[in-house]
Amino acid sequence: VTAQIKAMPAMFDGMKLAAVATVLYVIVRCLNLKSPTAAPDITYQDTPLNRFLLKSCPILTKEYIPPLLWGKSGHLQTALYGKMGRVSCPHPIGLRKYLPMQDGATATFDLFEPMGDHRTGDDVTMVICPGIGNHSEKHYIRTFVGHSQKEGYRCAVLNHLGALPNIELTSPRMFTYGCTWEFASMVGYIKKMFPHTHLIVVGFSLGGNIVCKFLGENRTNQERVLCCVSVCQGYSALRAQETFLQWDQCRRFYNFLMADNMKKIILSHRGSLFGSATKMEDADLSRLYTATSLMQIDETIMRKFHGHNSLKEYYEKESCVHYIHNVDVPLLLVNSADDPLVHGSLLTIPRTLAEKKQNVIFALTLHGGHLGFFEGAVLVPQPLTWMDKVIVGYANAMCQWEKQKPPCQKKKERERE
Repeated sequence: VTAQIKAMPAMFDGMKLAAVATVLYVIVRCLNLKSPTAAPDITYQDTPLNRFLLKSCPILTKEYIPPLLWGKSGHLQTALYGKMGRVSCPHPIGLRKYLPMQDGATATFDLFEPMGDHRTGDDVTMVICPGIGNHSEKHYIRTFVGHSQKEGYRCAVLNHLGALPNIELTSPRMFTYGCTWEFASMVGYIKKMFPHTHLIVVGFSLGGNIVCKFLGENRTNQERVLCCVSVCQGYSALRAQETFLQWDQCRRFYNFLMADNMKKIILSHRGSLFGSATKMEDADLSRLYTATSLMQIDETIMRKFHGHNSLKEYYEKESCVHYIHNVDVPLLLVNSADDPLVHGSLLTIPRTLAEKKQNVIFALTLHGGHLGFFEGAVLVPQPLTWMDKVIVGYANAMCQWEKQKPPCQKKKERERE
């Protein structure tokens, strides 16, 4: 008995060590601390333009190093982007514009003037489409706009229809996954007000789908566009639908969270969206309350704004995968391998496109999550993210390429437009 009593402390010490070892193992696994850092995997064709872009935008070919302790976790990158947005977020001051649409809706966007001359001396405007339910007041948009302004870019940021909490809808319709009407209206306004400006088209997440679809819908939409950058989009809603119901990478949980946010946005406009003069019925409102996924909300509400007969038809017609091959301007597609929202199977779309089309570069990072891409030494991330730097760096390179073209080549291109 005495020997057993003496052995008790040693046994407890062993249990403590085992518990600590288990916790450390879980931390290492969950935070992916053993995962290596690497440069993005770049898919492109060997052309003079692509060689120039990769040389002039070296961040695309250099190692992306996320914060040491948590940056290798796609979940934490995504969660921090969603909760915090960005560090030391600037507050760029813009002018809000209101554009009446043919169906009675009122599109809004915010216009931010550059803080100085562009390095090329040209007038260049970033036309920006944010992610799902987002707008110009989101921290990641503010950070990107502030960075772009300092580099000499004018910025126009679309506020998704219904996303701003203090702006009422003027028709029974709000933004959808692939509706390009509001973005087209904003671009048209910019082209008219600034007839000599070049356009850099930028889309984040759902916004990436919208801008690529917009450019591919009609080739005239590509006039005066220098290039397009899409970050963290999924390319095909139909193919993404099944993956969003799976539990691997907690996608079903993220689906629930995004559906809950969409519900709040829709219900904040229930007076405009539901009633005798709209396409929505009381039964739709009841189904909305019980919806736990984006697909249920899309089936009940979103597809009806444009008269789609089924969810499949809605996803087919609103996904950029059917239009993106018509985009001929330089196109940079950026995704992260640990993005918990975009399943790896969807990334065959941009990779195949880059293999087939000379104007496309596809960059896939190991880490970054969904719109995270934080950089930093150990714990605290830097105010600017890798994503912010890449977009502006790529845009700078494209502006430089355009600037050095012979005048006769520029004239021929204008005549073709």
